[in-house]
Amino acid sequence: MRIRDLREDNDLTQREIAEYLHIKQNTYSQYENGQRQLPIEFLIALAIFYQTSTDYILGLTDERKPYKR
Repeated sequence: MRIRDLREDNDLTQREIAEYLHIKQNTYSQYENGQRQLPIEFLIALAIFYQTSTDYILGLTDERKPYKR
């Protein structure tokens, strides 16, 4: 998953993203480190936040732009 890269590319802290998702920073850290699976609702929320696709976050595509609706 690319959630760490996206966060760092946007100069954000784990705490800031955790607050956006309404979770604890430690929980978010576990998602970044692969210790916990990222729930689908958080995957979608992060795709919207970073204006990208869930496929990009999951590493299924290298196309960073979101799909057109």
